[in-house]
Parts: sequence; C-alpha cells; structure tokens
Amino acid sequence: MPLSEGDLAVYRHTGHLTVAGLFDRGTTDALIADIEQWGEAFLADLPADQRAWYVDGGVRARTVLRKLDNPHHHRAAVRDLARTPALVGLVEQFIGPGVSVYFSQVFFKPPEGGGPKPAHQDNFYFGPNDLEGVVTAWIALDDATLENGCLYFGEGSQHGPVYPHVAPPEEPYNLQLPPEILARQPMSPAPVRRGGVSFHHGNVFHQSAPNLSTRWRRAIALHYVNAHTFFEQPALPYDDTLKLRIS
Repeated sequence: MPLSEGDLAVYRHTGHLTVAGLFDRGTTDALIADIEQWGEAFLADLPADQRAWYVDGGVRARTVLRKLDNPHHHRAAVRDLARTPALVGLVEQFIGPGVSVYFSQVFFKPPEGGGPKPAHQDNFYFGPNDLEGVVTAWIALDDATLENGCLYFGEGSQHGPVYPHVAPPEEPYNLQLPPEILARQPMSPAPVRRGGVSFHHGNVFHQSAPNLSTRWRRAIALHYVNAHTFFEQPALPYDDTLKLRIS
C-alpha cells in the first residue's frame, strides 16, 4: 500500500502522517495479550531502585507500568510486527531502503490516571548522525483519543533545530522541551484508531496528555533508522547491540 505523493507532502509539511487500519483486531489483541504477560513478569521482578523509571506515577489505586523498553528484542511477537511487509514498505518511503529498528517501546497509558508525556523531540533523545534518517512508527493497540491521551504534534516543527531539553531533578528520564520554546509552537491532536500507525519525523515536537478515561491507550513505538544512520550522541544510553536489521 504505497503512499501517494499527497501523503508524502503532508508528512514533509507537518512532520507526521497517520495510516489507518494497517493491522487488524486479531493482531492488536494478540499483541496486547503478549505485552500484558511480559509486563506482569517484568513488574514482579522489578527492583525498587528502578520503579520510578517504569511505574506510572499518575495511577494511585494500583501499581501499573507506564512503559517497557526494547520489545523488539524481548518479544517475538513485536519482532514479527516490525518485519510486517506493509509496515516496512511504508517506513522505507520515509527514510529509504535498508532499515533497522534501533530502539522500541511499549506505552501502556493506563486508565484513570495514566501519566502524560511532555513535549519532546525524539532526535534529542537519540542524537542521530543524520536527522533525516529516523522515523517512528507509533502503532495504536487501542483507540487513541482526545479523552485517553492521544498524541499531539507541533506541526512543521521538524523544519527547525533540535533544541536542548530539560528534565525535572526527580525524573532524569523525562527529557522535555523548555517552556519558552514550546510556548511558540501550537500543538495539534492526532487521534489514531486501533490498528492504525502514526509515523513521525525525529525532529517534530510531540507529546501526550494524561489518560483520565476508563479505557486503556496502549501503543508500540518502533524507532526505525536507515542503513546509514546510528545514534551518535544520545542523551540517554541505548544499547546498539540490540539493533534489529529489517531490510
């Protein structure tokens, strides 16, 4: 399902593009079951000194994870997802042939308090040698809506620089754009239905709101790079031995 020139023009102009219905309900249900099983085992063994990194602080009634890292390495189901021909074909239209997953994440965003993600640029986190060589495929496992914390984008912000980010002292992992930079950039919501994929450029500003609804907003983010791109000056540590060649 190749993208049209109009689709690519939207991506180049806004920094993001949603492709609806790439994965069916059977696929998303199977992925949810798999990551929930992994999450339960991970949480049971999670050391106390790592809980702030992984546990969602917005949910007070129970202990739930906010994210897991590198599911493409730990879960065969996510490796299969990353290799889906239709998905890979779309990724290659954005960044060229010969792609790999360099890093990936599961976002749980639980109901009734799942925390927000402040506005940031992926390319600040990753520090790639080629700013145009990274694209994120954000795969919605549930409907991502205004009520449960869908993504918001600063449309066109990918044309600007990668800005220095800041983080609260108690949350060094939560790197975010400074308020004075973000104040100049309107943010637009981008709801995605279950099975859809939101592709976004590594430079574009994006964020998500808290989930105050009664419904989950689970998603998998696959961060693809092309054959010439690597994380040269990352802001956080990434294990490049986990890089998964796809095409």
